[in-house]
Amino acid sequence: MFIPVKSHIGAFIVSYIHMRITFCGGVSGVTGSCFVLETKQEKILIDCGMFQGEGMVKESDMHFEFDARDIKAVVLTQAHYDHCGRLPMLAKEGFRGKIYCTPPTKLLSKIILEDAQHLMFENNLKLGTPILFDANDVAEACSLISTVNYHTKFEIVDGINVSFFDAGHILGSAFIAFDIGGKHFKDKEARRIVFSGDIGNDKSPILPNTESISSADILVCESTYGDREHEPADARHRKLKEVINKVIGNGGTLLIPAFSVERTQELLYELDKMIDEKQIPHCIIYLDSPLSIKATQIYQDFSSYLSFDRNIFSSPDRNFFNFPNLKLTQTIDDSKSINEDNNPKIIIAGAGMMNGGRILHHLKRYIEDKRSGVLIIGYQAQGTLGRKIFDGEKIVNIFGEDYQVNASVDIIGAFSAHGDRIKLRNWMQTAGDGVKQIYIVHGEEIVKEAFREYVEEKIDCEIIIPQYCQSFEI
Repeated sequence: MFIPVKSHIGAFIVSYIHMRITFCGGVSGVTGSCFVLETKQEKILIDCGMFQGEGMVKESDMHFEFDARDIKAVVLTQAHYDHCGRLPMLAKEGFRGKIYCTPPTKLLSKIILEDAQHLMFENNLKLGTPILFDANDVAEACSLISTVNYHTKFEIVDGINVSFFDAGHILGSAFIAFDIGGKHFKDKEARRIVFSGDIGNDKSPILPNTESISSADILVCESTYGDREHEPADARHRKLKEVINKVIGNGGTLLIPAFSVERTQELLYELDKMIDEKQIPHCIIYLDSPLSIKATQIYQDFSSYLSFDRNIFSSPDRNFFNFPNLKLTQTIDDSKSINEDNNPKIIIAGAGMMNGGRILHHLKRYIEDKRSGVLIIGYQAQGTLGRKIFDGEKIVNIFGEDYQVNASVDIIGAFSAHGDRIKLRNWMQTAGDGVKQIYIVHGEEIVKEAFREYVEEKIDCEIIIPQYCQSFEI
C-alpha cells in the first residue's frame, strides 16, 4: 500500500510502509507530545498533548498532520496538559477509537481537560483567544478512555502488544513498551519500542522510583533537563525552608507557582513535615487552585500508587497533604479574599509556568514588593512569563501592563518532576546492549544536542534528533 506522508519540510513523499514513526509534536521544544506509530493497516497515537509557550505551533493555526478518523487508538503516557491536552480536539475531528492509560491518569486527565476548557472560555471572553474545544468535546474524549494497570500486557492491534511501566514522574505516569511482531517489519524480526513519556526525578518523596526498561531495540526519550544536573534531593527540603524563613521573616508574601499535578502535592507533603517539626514560622498557606485541590484528592484516593519517604501517619492529623493553617480557595471570591490578608503568607497557585491562571493576579499585587518573593519549582518553557522571571528579566508584562520585578526570585531544581541528565542516561542503560536507535525528544534544541553528546559517552548506537513531522521507517 502506498501512503503519502508529510515530511518536516512540507513536501510529500511516497513509500511502501512496513512500520513508521512520525514525530508530530514534542520535538520543537518540550511540549505538544504526539507521535504516530504506523503499520501497513493501522495508525496508533502515543500522546496527544497541547503546545505551550512561544516558538511552538500557534493555537490559532493548530491542526493535526493526520486525519483523526484514521487513528485506531491512543496510548497516553500521563495526564499533564502537554501530553493529553489535544485529546478533545482529536475527538472533535472524528476520532472514535480507544484511549488507553492507567487508572489515575484517566481521572487526572479528566479534571485537567475540564479546567483547560474553562480557562479557554474565560480567555476568549477577556482576550479574544481561540476556543479549540468545548465541554462536549472533553466529555467525548473522556468517554473513550479505557484503563490498564501497570505490567498488564494488552494487544492494541494484531501483532502489537503494549505494556505500561511506572515512570515515577506524576501519579499514574508511565513509559510504554510496544512489543511488535516480526510480520510488521521488512526483515520479519520482532522489535520492542519504548516511549519514555516523562521520566521522574530521583528520590521523589511521594512516588516510587522509575522502573527499569529491561530490554528495547528502539528508545524514544525525553530530554527536558538533558543538559544539567539537579541539586541533591535533600536540597529540596533545606532550600524550601530557607526561602520561607527569609520571605516570611521579612514580613512578605511568598508566591509559589506550581503545576497542579505532582509539584503541588510534593510541596504540600514537604510543608506538612516542616509544620509538624516547627521548622518554619506560623503563617496562613493558601492553596489557590481548584484544579490542585481536585488533583490532591485523587492523589489521596490512589495512595496505594504512592511511595512515601516517611511514616505518612506521623502527622497529628494523620493527613499527609493537609495541615491546620492550609486554606483552600475554591471560588473566585475566595481567591480575591486573599487580598484582605495583609499578614505574611504563602500562596500556592497555578499555572506552574505563570502563563495563565490565578498566579498572575497575585504576581500583579506582589512582584514589585521587595519584601515578597517568587519561588520557582518547575520547568519554565521558552516564551512563558515564568521563563522570563527565571531568566532574570527586571520588567515583565502581566495582562498588558509592565511591572518591575522587585520581589526576590528563588529556584529549587530538586523539586522538578523530571529526571536530570544523569537519571535519564542511567534509565536508558537499563535497556541493556540491544538498543539500536535512540530518538531524543522533548527538549530545547541546544539541550537535545548537549544530551546526545552526553548519551554517546556511554551508549553506542544511532542517536537521532527528529524534526517536526519528520518520519522514519523502522
